[in-house]
Amino acid sequence: MESKKDPLSFEAALERLETIVESMESGEVPLAELLAKFEEGNKLLKVCEGRLKEAELKIEQLKKQKDGIAFAAFEIERETS
Repeated sequence: MESKKDPLSFEAALERLETIVESMESGEVPLAELLAKFEEGNKLLKVCEGRLKEAELKIEQLKKQKDGIAFAAFEIERETS
């Protein structure tokens, strides 16, 4: 899914997550595959949440800089699976 060299973008993760949800909702997925899709979906959800949190922090930083308050650069820790 995600490698250290080429992290999955928010858009790519969301698109894959939507595909998984659609296939799960079809009712035609065997139980074993359904569980695997659920696990993958969970990981993709975490990726999306992480990307949104990063964007939120960057926006907040930009808003503070705009108001004349400068912050030191921050590093976002990403979960690796």
